[in-house]
Amino acid sequence: MKFTLSWLKEHLETDASLDDILYALTDLGLEVEGVENPRDALKGFKLVKVKEAVQHPDADKLRVCQVETDAGMTQIVCGAPNARAGITAVLAKPGMYIPGLDITISVGKIRGVESHGMMASMRELNLGEDHDGIIELEGGEIGMEFADYLAQTDPSKVDPVIEIAITPNRPDALGVHGVARDLAARGLGTLKPLKVETVAGTFANPISVEITETAKDGCYLFGGRYIRGVKNGPSPMWLQDRLTAIGLRPISILVDVTNFFTYDRNRPLHVFDAATVKGGLVIDRATGGEELLALDEKTYTMPEGALCIFSDGKVESIGGIMGGEETGCSDDTVDVFVEAAVWNTLDIAKAGRALKVNSDARYRNERGIDPAYNMQALDDATAMILALCGGEASEVVMAGAVPDVSRAYRLDTDRVQSLVGMDIAPARQVAILESLGFVVDGDMAEVPSWRPDVLGEADLVEEVARVESLTHLAPKAMTRPAGVAKAILTPMQVRESSARHQAAALGYNECVTYSFVDEKSAKLFGGGTDAVRLENPISSEMSHMRPDLLIGLLQAAARNQARGFADLSLFECGPAFHGGEPGEQHLQVAGLLVGASGPKDVHGARRVMDLYDAKADAEAVLAAIGAPAKAQILRDTSPWFHPGRSGKICLGPKKVLAQFGELHPKVLKEMGVKGTAVAFTVYLEETPLPRGTKVARSAFFTNDLQAVERDFAFVVDKSVNALDLVNAAAGVDKVLIEEVRVFDEFIGGSLGEDKKSLAITVRLQPADATLKDKDLEEISAKIVAKVEKATGGTLRG
Repeated sequence: MKFTLSWLKEHLETDASLDDILYALTDLGLEVEGVENPRDALKGFKLVKVKEAVQHPDADKLRVCQVETDAGMTQIVCGAPNARAGITAVLAKPGMYIPGLDITISVGKIRGVESHGMMASMRELNLGEDHDGIIELEGGEIGMEFADYLAQTDPSKVDPVIEIAITPNRPDALGVHGVARDLAARGLGTLKPLKVETVAGTFANPISVEITETAKDGCYLFGGRYIRGVKNGPSPMWLQDRLTAIGLRPISILVDVTNFFTYDRNRPLHVFDAATVKGGLVIDRATGGEELLALDEKTYTMPEGALCIFSDGKVESIGGIMGGEETGCSDDTVDVFVEAAVWNTLDIAKAGRALKVNSDARYRNERGIDPAYNMQALDDATAMILALCGGEASEVVMAGAVPDVSRAYRLDTDRVQSLVGMDIAPARQVAILESLGFVVDGDMAEVPSWRPDVLGEADLVEEVARVESLTHLAPKAMTRPAGVAKAILTPMQVRESSARHQAAALGYNECVTYSFVDEKSAKLFGGGTDAVRLENPISSEMSHMRPDLLIGLLQAAARNQARGFADLSLFECGPAFHGGEPGEQHLQVAGLLVGASGPKDVHGARRVMDLYDAKADAEAVLAAIGAPAKAQILRDTSPWFHPGRSGKICLGPKKVLAQFGELHPKVLKEMGVKGTAVAFTVYLEETPLPRGTKVARSAFFTNDLQAVERDFAFVVDKSVNALDLVNAAAGVDKVLIEEVRVFDEFIGGSLGEDKKSLAITVRLQPADATLKDKDLEEISAKIVAKVEKATGGTLRG
C-alpha cells in the first residue's frame, strides 16, 4: 500500500514530522516497508541569481556566467540556451552528486575557462524530462534550498512516498483514510471528515441490474448509475501526480477516478462504456469455459462457479476482479455506467487464484471492503466524475441489499488492563475505541462496518493495546512465592529430560525428525497400517505416522552419508505410534551408531561400532532414568534387528525396557544406509516409576562381608543359549547372587558333536553374615538343580 505524505494530510490534520508518522505507523501494526523522499536527492541544491552572462571566448554555444550565491560570487560555464543575466537558477556546487547524470561534479576547465559548479535542468535533478535549458524560477531568495522552494510552489515534486505492509486482517488500512484514522487515534492529528456527496438523478437508469439466485451468496449488493454526456480525457494534474507517485499510470479521467477511490477509500469501482452494454447487467456464476478479453489485454477462460457480470449472455467483467476490454472506457466514451458492489471475499479469492489474476480490485475485495459505504461511494464517485467530465446522472439502480454486519462485544476495562499489563484508564480505553470508529454504549462496544477483523472481546483488547502502544509497557518483576515452589514437570517429563541429557553426554547428536513417514519405511518397522494412515498427508513420503524413531534416524544417516559424513552418532527422543487413536503412542529414546568409533590415527584406535557399544549406551540411558540395575538380557528382538546380533533388556519376558543390536542388512539396504549400523531403543514408559516420593538419595553403603565366587561347568545341548543358562543361575537367589558370567565354552572332543560345555562364575555377596560351607553347598545345589531344569544339561564331572 503506497501513498504520499500530502495525500495523507488530505485526511489528517497534523503537524507531526515525517519521522514521527513513520514510527507511529510501524508501531500501530502498519509496518513501513520503504520511504521515497525526493528531498534527500535535492539536499544542497540552492537558488542562485545570474548577474552576468557573456559569450565564451572559445565556444559559440557556451556562456561564462557570474552567479551570486549564498557564499558570494562564483563563475559558471553554462551551455544552456536560456542562460542569461537576471534569471534565478539552481546551482550544484563542486563535490555534489547529480542524480540525473549519475556523476559527482568538480571544479573544471571548459575550453580554458574555470567553472565552479553547474546550473541544473529538471532532467538532471530527476524532476522531469525537460533538458533543453536550465531551471528558471520565479521568486525565491538567493541561498534558499531548492527543496524548500518546491515545497512552497510545487509540493508534488518533493512529496515523500510511503509504502506500508498490510496484514490480511486489516482491509480498512488499504485506503488512505483508514491509515489516517489510525494515526489520529494514536494522537498524531485530527481525522478530517469525509465529504458526503448527494447526487440526485434526473432521469431513469436505462441499464437494469440483476443478481441470479445462484449468485446471491457471492454478490450481496450491486449498485450502479448511468451518466450521459461525459467528456473523457486526461486527468487534472493533481490526480495524475498522486497516481504517478504511487506507481500507477494515469490513463483517463474515468479510469483514474476509480483508481483514486481504490486507494483513497479502499473502494474498488468499475466504469463501463454504456454504449457497449447490450441489455441489462446480470451477476451470475460461470458455467465454465466462457472467455473474456480483459483490461490487461489477456484472454481468460472462466472456471466453473466464478462470479461474472453478464450482458446479453456474454461475460463483460470478472466480478470484483477485472473488467473487460470491450466495455472499457476510451477517449470517445460519452455515456458510462458506474458500478459498486459488495462481494463474498471467499468467492473473489477462489476465482482470482484459479485465473491467476492479481489486480488492485481483487486484492481489496478478497480482504473485505466497507459494505455500509458502498452506495455512498457511488454518489461520491459520481460527483467527482460530474465535476471533472461534466454530464448528467441517472437514478441509482440496485440489486440485493447492504449486508448486516452489525455486532457488539463487551468491553471489560479491568480485564483489558490485566491482559495488556498497563494502567490504561477506562476513559482512555473508551476514547481509543471511539477514535477508531467504535460506538461505546455502557460496557458494550459496537464494531464499525469497515472492521471485519474484530470478532470478539479479545480483539477489543488488541485494539486498545495497539493504539496505546506496547512500547509503554514497563517490565515488572514477578512476585516470588513463599516457600519451595511446587514441581511443574511430571515424572515422565523429568525422565525424558534425563534421557536426553545422558544421550548427549554419550556423544550423540540430537535429531528432530518428522512424525510422518512413507508407507514402505513404516512397514519395515511393523507399521504402515490403515490405522495410522493420514487422511490428508503433506506428500506421499509422509503418509503414515512413524512406528519407531529409528526410521527418521536412518533417513538422516543416509542423507549424511550421501554428503560424505561416514561416522555418525544420532539420537532422538519422541513419540512413536502403534495406533491412530488418542493414547495409542509410546515414548522412545533411540540411538544410532554408523561407522567407526573415531578417525584414523597412528595408534590404531579406530574400530567399527558393534552391538556392545549400543548395549552399553542403552544401559547408560536406562541407568539415567532410574531403571533397576538388575535386568535380564533376552533374544527374540524386533525383526528390524539382526537375529543373531541383538538383544533386549527386560524385567521379565513381557516387560521390555530396551532393545539393542545390529540392524538387519535388508533394512539398511531399503533405507539407503551403507555399511553396518547398530542401534538401541529405550522405551521410557516401561521402566517402573519409583514407589516413594523421596527426593534425597539413600545413604551410601559398602558391604564389609567377603564375597565368594563359585565356578560351575554344565554340559548342554549345542542349541542351548548361554543366556538361558545365565538367567537360570541368576534367578536362584536375586538377593545373594550379585553376578553370573560365562568364562568358557568348549565344543566337540569327548562331548560329541551335539553337545557343548559352558562354564560360569557365580559371585555371591552376603549381606548379614559370612557364608559357611553349609550355606555354600545349599546354594550350589540350588544353582545346579535350576540350571539342569531350565536347560536340560548336567553338571560336568
